[in-house]
Amino acid sequence: MAELIDLLLHVDRYLVDLIANYGVWIYAILFLIVFAETGLVVTPFLPGDSLLFATGALAATGALDLWLSVTLLLTAAIAGDAVNYSIGRSAGLRVIELSRTDPRWRRWINPEYIARAHEFFERRGGKAIVLGRFMPIVRTFVPFVAGVAEMSYPAFALYNVTGALAWVGICVGAGYLFGNVPIVKNNFSFVAIGIVIVSVLPMVVEYLKYRSAGRASSS
Repeated sequence: MAELIDLLLHVDRYLVDLIANYGVWIYAILFLIVFAETGLVVTPFLPGDSLLFATGALAATGALDLWLSVTLLLTAAIAGDAVNYSIGRSAGLRVIELSRTDPRWRRWINPEYIARAHEFFERRGGKAIVLGRFMPIVRTFVPFVAGVAEMSYPAFALYNVTGALAWVGICVGAGYLFGNVPIVKNNFSFVAIGIVIVSVLPMVVEYLKYRSAGRASSS
């Protein structure tokens, strides 16, 4: 757990080390991380927003090719959600049941995360796929829930592409523009925490609205 937290807070340093050690293979590594974080329900803990931000910052220094990075990250994000949707559509109910009854599955798939994503999807529908892109953990489970709910694939694909364009564009763009500002570069761990806080704000707002609506209807 400590290593995971360190990775999330200092993903910029890890990325620099990966570039130094693996050279051009860094692009394949970036693709695989984003694909796994969005496409596999067992890896919601991988870095997402902070990784994209750090990628943009390093692209601004010339350490990474900006357009190649953006193209690969977009492809990974779209393909990851598509695979996650397919898993949810074909085996979602069985996976959810196993996560509730089998401790071995529960270690990898937390039923609470699925329930949270399902509740968000029910309230927001297709928009949840776009908004969920910006929420750690939720973004891993929303496409899975969309598959379980048998959302039509053309509609899902539209929101999938739209959300990926917004997520990658905003996060990488912010890193490219602001990642090398001295106060940002020298305090990346605080920036990473800030990114997470900003990312979960929409979910908190939605939850508060949901609670307020529930109290109003019961009174």
